[in-house]
Amino acid sequence: MAFSSRRSRSLHTIVFCIFFLTSLSFAEEASHDGDSPKFPGCDHPYNLVKVKNWVNGAGGETLTGITARFGALLPKEEKNGVRLTAVFSNPLNSCSPSSSKLSGSVAIAVRGDCDFTKKAKVAQSGGAAALLVINDNEELAEMGCEKDSSAQDISIPVVLIPKSGGESLNRSILDGQKVDLLLYAPVRPPVDLSVIFLWMMAVGTVVCASLWSEISGPEEAGERYNELSPKETSNVSAFIAEKDYLDIDVKSAVVFVITASAFLLLLYFFMSSWFVWLLIVLFCIGGIEGMHNCITTVILRICKNCGRKKLNLPLLGETSLLSLIVLFCCVAFAIFWATNRQASYSWAGQDILGICLMITVLQVARLPNIKVATVLLCCAFVYDIFWVFLSPIIFHQSVMIVVARGDNSGGETIPMLLRIPRFADPWGGYDMIGFGDILFPGLLVSFSFRYDKTNKKGIVNGYFIWLTVGYGVGLFLTYLGLYLMHGHGQPALLYLVPCTLGTCVLLGRVRGELKNLWSYSSEEASSRGSSGDA
Repeated sequence: MAFSSRRSRSLHTIVFCIFFLTSLSFAEEASHDGDSPKFPGCDHPYNLVKVKNWVNGAGGETLTGITARFGALLPKEEKNGVRLTAVFSNPLNSCSPSSSKLSGSVAIAVRGDCDFTKKAKVAQSGGAAALLVINDNEELAEMGCEKDSSAQDISIPVVLIPKSGGESLNRSILDGQKVDLLLYAPVRPPVDLSVIFLWMMAVGTVVCASLWSEISGPEEAGERYNELSPKETSNVSAFIAEKDYLDIDVKSAVVFVITASAFLLLLYFFMSSWFVWLLIVLFCIGGIEGMHNCITTVILRICKNCGRKKLNLPLLGETSLLSLIVLFCCVAFAIFWATNRQASYSWAGQDILGICLMITVLQVARLPNIKVATVLLCCAFVYDIFWVFLSPIIFHQSVMIVVARGDNSGGETIPMLLRIPRFADPWGGYDMIGFGDILFPGLLVSFSFRYDKTNKKGIVNGYFIWLTVGYGVGLFLTYLGLYLMHGHGQPALLYLVPCTLGTCVLLGRVRGELKNLWSYSSEEASSRGSSGDA
C-alpha cells in the first residue's frame, strides 16, 4: 500500500515523538526496604507473600500480601509452610483481646483504630500463630512501627493483604465454611533468563535496523518502491528521497526531548484507560506500518517478481496485490494483539509489533553527524535521569516508573516497551526495556554504519562494530544496576549514552577524525564520492 509523502512524514513524526517517551528498564520487586524507619526488632525488609487458601478443602486463588517490618520471618518455600485455620478476630480491628478462639490459627483483622504492632500483640496474646491484616484499599501498604512500640516482643509473622482478598475470605467464613491458609515468601532469583533474551532482542533490533539497507539491497529497495507505489515514472532515487527520511537537526533534537517530557507529564497527571487506549491505537498504527515495511521488504528481497501483480482500487489507486495482502495480515495481527493484550502470550505480539516499528523508525529518522547526536543523546541522558531519579523530589514518586507501570490507569499499561516474562520467577512478572533505550542509541549506531559505508571503512577501523559492542555493554551495565538496586527501575540511558556516544567520541579523537565526525554531512560525502568515481 502506498502512503503519500506528507502523510508518511506526519505519521513518522508522531511516532518518533511518542515512542521515545519511555526510556526505562525495570522488573517488579519481590522485596524492598521501604521508607518507614528502622529500629531494633523493627528492621525487616518488606517481602511479598503468597497466601494460599483452601475453602472446605478445595484450593482457592492464591492471594498476594506483604510482610511487616517486624515479627517472625516466613519460610521461603511452600513445603516449609504450615497450613492453619483462619479465624476472624472479635473485635475485627484486633485492638483489644479477642473473644474468638485464636489458638493455633491465623488471626484475621482489619486495618485501623490502632497500630499494627498492637494488633499483632493482641493476636499473639490470644495464641494466634500468625496475623493477617486486611487493608482498606487495594494497595500493599508498608506496616512499620514506632520507636517505643516493643516490636521485638512480637514473635508471629504479620502479613497485610488487599481489600479484595479480605472480602473473599470474609464471604467464605461468613457462609460457615472452613478456610485454611498457608503463608510463605518465595525469593525472586537475582537473574532470570528473560534478561538474556531481552538483551538479545534490543541489540538485535539495533543491528538489524542499521543493516536494513543491506538486507533489502539498494536495487531491490528501488524496485520495491517502483512496484508498490502508484507513480508514473521510474525515477526511483527522487521518489526515495521524497518519501522516507526525517533528518534530525540540533533544534529538532531539543524539541523532541522537550515534547517527550511534556507528554510524560500529561500521561502522569491524566493517565486513564482511555488515554492508554489512544496510545494503543497509535502503537498499532505504527506497528502495522512497521510490519508492512519489514515483511514486504524481505519478501521482495527473496522473490523480486512477487510484487508485479497490481490492482486498481478506489481511493488507493494502483496498488500491489502483495502489498494489499501483507497489509491485511498486519492489520489482523495488530487487532488480535489489541483485543488479547491482557493474555499471558500477548507480550510476543507486542514485541513483534514494537521491533518492526523501531526498525522502520530507525530507517526514517537519521542523525547527520556527531554534533546532533551529542545534543540529542545528552538531552536524553538528562531527561532519563531526571524523570526516574530526580522527579520524586518534586512529585513524591518517580514519574517515569509510574507511567511505565500504568499505576494510574486502572491496570492498563502503555505498550511502548519490549517485555519478556520472567520464566524462573515464582512471582512471575516481566523484565522490560523502553523503546527510547533502543531508539536513542540506535540512531547513533545506524549513523556509524552509514559513515563507515560511505567512507569505505573496514570492520576494525570503522565505528559500527565498536558502537554495537558499546551498546551491548551499556545494556549489560543497565541490568547489573537493576540487580544491585533490587529491581528498582533504572534509567538505561545513564549507562547507554556513555557507552555509545563516549565510545564514538573517544575513537574519533584517537583516530584524528573527530572534527570530520562532528561536522559530517552525508550529502557532501556522497557528492564527493560520485565526483571521485566519475
